[in-house]
Amino acid sequence: MKRIYLDYAATTPVDKKVLASMLPYFSEKFGNASSLHSFGVEASEVVEKARQVTADFFGADNKDEIIFTSGATEANNLAIKGVVKAYYAKSENKNQKPHIITTAFEHHCVLYAIKGLEKEGLIEATYIQPQKDGVIRTEDVGKAIKKNTLLVSIMYVNNEIGTVQPIAQIGKMLKDKKILFHTDATQAVNYFDCNAPKLGVDLLSMSAHKIYGPKGVGVLYVKKGTPIKMIQDGGAQENGLRAGTINSTGIVGLGSAITGLKMSKMKNKEIEKLRNYLIEKVLQEIPKTKLNGSKIKRSPNNANFSFRDVEGESLLIMLDAAGIAASTGSACSSGSLAPSHVLMSLGMKAEEAHGSLRLTLGKHTTKKEIDETVKQLRKIISDLRKISGNILGDYYKKVKS
Repeated sequence: MKRIYLDYAATTPVDKKVLASMLPYFSEKFGNASSLHSFGVEASEVVEKARQVTADFFGADNKDEIIFTSGATEANNLAIKGVVKAYYAKSENKNQKPHIITTAFEHHCVLYAIKGLEKEGLIEATYIQPQKDGVIRTEDVGKAIKKNTLLVSIMYVNNEIGTVQPIAQIGKMLKDKKILFHTDATQAVNYFDCNAPKLGVDLLSMSAHKIYGPKGVGVLYVKKGTPIKMIQDGGAQENGLRAGTINSTGIVGLGSAITGLKMSKMKNKEIEKLRNYLIEKVLQEIPKTKLNGSKIKRSPNNANFSFRDVEGESLLIMLDAAGIAASTGSACSSGSLAPSHVLMSLGMKAEEAHGSLRLTLGKHTTKKEIDETVKQLRKIISDLRKISGNILGDYYKKVKS
């Protein structure tokens, strides 16, 4: 059975050119980039070359604005917690609690970082609700600003429903307000302009494994002059912002993957065309189906559906048995149903959100794979509706009572 991979938003396969660029740094050129001898200098040189490539891609003024991390989760934590730590490092701020604005449908690493700071009593926070189409309104961000607002953190592209947020407009609105602006651009880097100065952001996060690079390496762009402190103790690597031995092998791969992005515009148009074909076929051929989020303000590779009277995890398991890898915003664990926080933030009912499916395409996806996926989806959903409709109905009646 030929397997079909439609979960590119979760991770991507390492590009062959990226892998080739990394191989020598596993065992032949294995030096620690912090060492002063020739082995270390050799590693340091390739790290700095990758840093410059990354800086150029994000429009940084200089390469020192690029901080390498273990991925977007660490980058997001460093951006949020590091800014708060820098705030409290000033004696005049000791008794003035700062305010952070974010959205209700951020990635969990952003939400949990902010909620954790709230629980510690270090900040107050506002969670902007998206519109029903999954897009945040700039004016809603503006209305949430307070005198003590320190930071706004809003993702560029939602990781689940693929909707694109008005980052440049928000950046323009925040200009001259002395409020820091951070965006998690993890799902955007493949498809959208991520020039940080044009977007008006002070901090930007991304992860290599979403762009055909290796896992375990990411970036935090930090605009020069942004007040931020390291959040883990250790050495003074990465301009004193990220302690730990530099992952030179991964960084080489990240730089190579970013170089590959510059040549992918035509391929992205093909992906979007295939994605539109997928959406049309699913909506036409499978009844009681709805596309979640705006069809226009959407990442070219993302299609997120809700199927009525279908349980999300069962759908995933049966798709996997048919050789199709996908994702759902619904999670079943310990006998409790937990619908997606993203879909719930759009105002969907639990029973609607529960039957969600995320299909994300990549540069290796073919029309034949889309046709086979729709064929299998049609059959599996029909079968699931026959056996699970009444069970789910009974469950939600109990929940409501």
